[in-house]
Amino acid sequence: MPAPAPTRILTAEGAPCGSSPRRVTQTTGWGVLYYALIAAARPISEDTGWDPALVTGAFSAGLLVSAAAGILVGRILDRTGPRTLMIDGSLVGVLALVMAAMAPNLPVFFAAWLVAGIAQAAVLYQPAFTVISRWYGPARIRPLTVLTLVAGFASTIFAPSPQP
Repeated sequence: MPAPAPTRILTAEGAPCGSSPRRVTQTTGWGVLYYALIAAARPISEDTGWDPALVTGAFSAGLLVSAAAGILVGRILDRTGPRTLMIDGSLVGVLALVMAAMAPNLPVFFAAWLVAGIAQAAVLYQPAFTVISRWYGPARIRPLTVLTLVAGFASTIFAPSPQP
């Protein structure tokens, strides 16, 4: 009698089993590196006197950095794998948010969001999807879907509620 076909094919070592905190880190990463400024833009503008368009412009500039940094992130993923990249990216994200919170002027605030763009490239969907695709190979659809759904809660958790 032939052995049953495996139901789950792992193509690389290190693939997680069961429930994983990695999904929570994606939700948190999106929340603090993407959605948090939505809630903070108005108070930042009111507290500093900076034009709201410039506050959100800093975030947009960070997104451009994230796109450009994605090329280097892909090369690093190919060469060394995800662990160090995503840990370092998380630390860079913390540094960026501390810089933004303590920014004494608009240029420093802009610089903080440029640094945040580097962190976004290293920790958000792009590297996570690459890692899952490598870990699970042909069986990647379900883990990718689960990650996308769970991380999608970041907008619900971190976006501001309507003010009365």
